[in-house]
Amino acid sequence: MDKTQLLFEVPTHPIWLGAACSGAGEEAPQPDTDELIVAPGQPQVLLVEDNHINQVVAMEFLSLMGVQARLAKNGVEALAACAEAAPDLVLMDIQMPGMDGLECARRIRAQQRNGLLPGFPILALTAHALDADVAASMEAGMDEHLTKPLDFVALRTRLQRWLKLPEH
Repeated sequence: MDKTQLLFEVPTHPIWLGAACSGAGEEAPQPDTDELIVAPGQPQVLLVEDNHINQVVAMEFLSLMGVQARLAKNGVEALAACAEAAPDLVLMDIQMPGMDGLECARRIRAQQRNGLLPGFPILALTAHALDADVAASMEAGMDEHLTKPLDFVALRTRLQRWLKLPEH
């Protein structure tokens, strides 16, 4: 599947993508991940995703759920983000340049086994839904395998299995 396709379905209410859908060649603003401001009681989720449109949509979904989210664009950034501040949950894309999601999950699990990171769930986010793909995610240490396109309700349902989401 072409990674430029939008791989998340939009919920029934509109989400304005504005800058993410701006004209070709324009640099769209990136989600601000430089400062980690933690709101008490809010679940902390690390989104690991390399596609900008998917980043914007997923971050908006998480925000609408009342979740504090940070972004990593590949496996290397994800490892650094986990070392800086361990999340409550990781949403991990599988296909990314550099270190892919499977290798990143293996390394996170190794760090957890060695006591370098606390335990937290890792949920695979991918367009690949074959049994072999699910098995590869589980073998790498993922707790669940979510397939794209992913809609708001499906994501919320899955996150509620692992996190206490704020009441709206």
